[in-house]
Amino acid sequence: MSENKNLTHNSKKSFLQNPVEHIDITSFDARKIISSMEKMSFVSRETANAANIFNEMIQDKDCTIFLTLAGSTSAAGCMNIYKDLVKYNMVDAIIATGASIVDMDFFEALGFKHYQGSQFQDDTELRKNYIDRIYDTYIDEEELQECDQKICEIADTLDPRSYTSREFIYEMGKYLKKNSKKKDSLIETAYDNNVPIFCPAFTDSSAGFGLVTHQENNPKNHITIDSIRELRELTEIKIQSKGSGLFMIGGGVPKNFVQDTVICAELLGKEVEMHKYAVQITVADSRDGACSSSTLKEASSWGKVDIAKEQMVFAEATSVLPLIASDAYHKGDWKNRMRKNFSKIFK
Repeated sequence: MSENKNLTHNSKKSFLQNPVEHIDITSFDARKIISSMEKMSFVSRETANAANIFNEMIQDKDCTIFLTLAGSTSAAGCMNIYKDLVKYNMVDAIIATGASIVDMDFFEALGFKHYQGSQFQDDTELRKNYIDRIYDTYIDEEELQECDQKICEIADTLDPRSYTSREFIYEMGKYLKKNSKKKDSLIETAYDNNVPIFCPAFTDSSAGFGLVTHQENNPKNHITIDSIRELRELTEIKIQSKGSGLFMIGGGVPKNFVQDTVICAELLGKEVEMHKYAVQITVADSRDGACSSSTLKEASSWGKVDIAKEQMVFAEATSVLPLIASDAYHKGDWKNRMRKNFSKIFK
């Protein structure tokens, strides 16, 4: 911790004045915008097509819908969108980065906030004030360390054994039911609706710092995270699903993790279809051959995604995701979906 943080306390307060407000997709109806964009070109038409494919997933009663989250859209104002996708039964399972779930959602559930800032701010000055920056968004590092400590405290209450990230996030949801200062977080809403959240790179977040502290304090009697078992769990969801669709925000580990369930199932001797539907919103360029930027058509060559119902949307997600999600909410097909139950898989 910076030795000078108390010397610039007043300056720090001046940086953290305007909290990020999360957009509410139920408060506006994007259906007319999406239908108009269908008649346009470029990213507008891609966005409309993505919305239509997402609605097809929701209408398909046999389709298990996987939401993947990478990047910092939760900190940037999309937190309520993800919560509402769970609340209104538009997704069945979530695969996310640890940062999206812990550093952003759990962080705000504890009563902390993200703040509007500037990408042009002197980062040396921010460091002096113990403020972390995500492009034009600020986070109080001292509050983030409190988040780390809460993870440690939750771990300290658990039986010392291996847990999947899904199991640990379930325990986080249980903790928030009693202790959250901001209600209706994604974690708490998923807990209430039995929607599993997987973070295959769980320790790349405040969870990592908290669990390191937990293990340091309990060298012979601590929990561990078993990412192999959670791949097995997620693959079993794919195996038991008659069909599946992907709604992917960004790329990264979550994108590859859920796509690999098809390959994993085949290696286990199970016959499964490729993911029938797929939408990805990304700004990544495919020319460098990176996994995060690989197109959905490329994923088809690996046997992961069927190209009949796929759409890449090359856009910054906070600009188009609210339109797609609002369109789906107001069309209301989610009202006719049966909520999936994976409890037998996790026993």
